[in-house]
Amino acid sequence: MELRHLRTFETVAVRRTVTEAAVELGLAPSSVSEQVRALEKSLGVKLFDREARGMCLTPAGDRLLGWARRLLDMADQARHEVTGTHPVLRLGALETIAATHVPSVLARLAQRRPDLRVDVRSDAARDELLASVAAADLDAALLLDLGDRLGGLGFSLPPAPLDFVDLETVPLAVVAAPDHPLGGVGNLGPEQLRGQKLLVNVPVCSFWLAGERLFGGAVERVRAGSVTVMRAWAERGLGIALLPEFAVVDQLATGTLTRLDVDTPDLTLRLVWRSDREAHPGVRHLLYAASSK
Repeated sequence: MELRHLRTFETVAVRRTVTEAAVELGLAPSSVSEQVRALEKSLGVKLFDREARGMCLTPAGDRLLGWARRLLDMADQARHEVTGTHPVLRLGALETIAATHVPSVLARLAQRRPDLRVDVRSDAARDELLASVAAADLDAALLLDLGDRLGGLGFSLPPAPLDFVDLETVPLAVVAAPDHPLGGVGNLGPEQLRGQKLLVNVPVCSFWLAGERLFGGAVERVRAGSVTVMRAWAERGLGIALLPEFAVVDQLATGTLTRLDVDTPDLTLRLVWRSDREAHPGVRHLLYAASSK
């Protein structure tokens, strides 16, 4: 087995199509297919079932997936040992929480491992963060979720052994302009909000998914944009918004927004990583730093 074949195999397993794997690896699709076939030939087993919906791992491929990541990690660690270079920890975070929660994690990590360099990638797309963790392009990622299982908020997971730890609760608030007619009404439910305009981002956004659970089809969705845009539009009376409390605390205090009396779910800030990479030194120290206060 060659390391480049294992890396290509893992990328195809995560991206699920040869074309997407080729784009990520910077190779021609024919080269990706050739490397997968070479790996299958060297092992004497079939690693993928080629179906209409993409490349699906066979039982043998599923068993190899964890081994591939461990072998690639060992090669990286050997490279650092031989060359005397410092390891790099690659942390991803949703844009919503990158500015508010990542700095404290980095500060605690720096105290524990001052020699560890950290690269942070901020992304608005949760699916891309999870795919990058699954492909080991990121060592871990911070995202928002709900419930006691990964993906409880309603998003899909890549085919990789992912684990997580809950760091803190993230309360939500339904906010509107100060003169909104429902501002003084208590115990609002979906029926009382029917016909209201809910400012949203994109369907994969954490707050869109939370809004689906909270309002169902009772409210009209109006595409606005990021948390900053939704907040600004709500201040101007263009609709109501479901946002994290930390993003609107100043506006609620100054009165440029009012909180509607809606029973909202609490989201959870989660750190996600590949469970077969817990022995990686950078990941282990990140877990300690993130979970300690």
